[in-house]
Amino acid sequence: MKIAIAGNGAFGTQHMKAIQNIPDIEVISLTGGRPAGTEEFAKTWKIPHWTTDLSESLAQPGLEAVIIASPTQIHADQAEKAMRAGKHVLIEIPIADSVADSERLVRVQKETGVIGMAGHVRRFNPSHQWVHNTIEAGELHIQQMDVQTYFFRRQNMNAAGQPRTWTDHLLWHHACHTVDLFIHQTGSLPVAAHAIQGPLHPELHIAMDMSIQLKAGDGAILTLSLSFNNNGPFGSFFRYICDNGTYKALYDDLVDGFDKPIDVSHVDVSMNGIELEDREFFAAIRDKREPKSSFAEVLPSMRTLGELEKQLIS
Repeated sequence: MKIAIAGNGAFGTQHMKAIQNIPDIEVISLTGGRPAGTEEFAKTWKIPHWTTDLSESLAQPGLEAVIIASPTQIHADQAEKAMRAGKHVLIEIPIADSVADSERLVRVQKETGVIGMAGHVRRFNPSHQWVHNTIEAGELHIQQMDVQTYFFRRQNMNAAGQPRTWTDHLLWHHACHTVDLFIHQTGSLPVAAHAIQGPLHPELHIAMDMSIQLKAGDGAILTLSLSFNNNGPFGSFFRYICDNGTYKALYDDLVDGFDKPIDVSHVDVSMNGIELEDREFFAAIRDKREPKSSFAEVLPSMRTLGELEKQLIS
């Protein structure tokens, strides 16, 4: 399968690493923002064609699909262009930074009939898959998800410590991971949603601290704290407080409430959530089926973010 990557930042790199472990996938084109960095990335990963114009990538002979890992603000427009060109699309989280654009992507996907998938990697991390499978087996019921998403990002830098050409967002990016996972794990939509935020950064004009609470229809609650001001270990730390045990997940790893490791090596074919996400995308294309975390499936999460945003700007 011949594919293209749009975006040569930290997550473009993560997808390239993951693809090395997936047979029969060939990255034939790269679209980037700045010529020098795009060319360097293409040389590093031996991608034969690079450009700063997505249309050039979409015109490459035999191209079937595009993984979009570009700045959030252009996700929706790039994805629509790719879908209207008949290409299957995987968008790194979030699919968009507004409800309107998210709904547009769902409409275009239905119109074109191509695969449209959201890169909601938390659904694919072996740690969260283990919890999900245990819930599905009737052995667990979530009472509360307590999540801390912490970074020290007072300058506009990406996860690799490089300057960004765009501005990240606690709500539309980082909260998106947890809001979607909460809906996925509980299997029910929020019946209550609350959000508050701290002061805006004087230069970036975004909130650096945020707190979100959700209540699912089944009674489970979510407590989510987010910060770009936390000077310490960074990442998202998930605590599942359940009726039958407590579990803590950090990316692909899982421990119980007393930090005893849980073996999740048997959960899926890889221990890398990004790789599992990409494998699902390619499998859905080959099987001609709706992927897990399709645009339509994650739309309730995007609508929940929209409701939270109204509270933050009111």
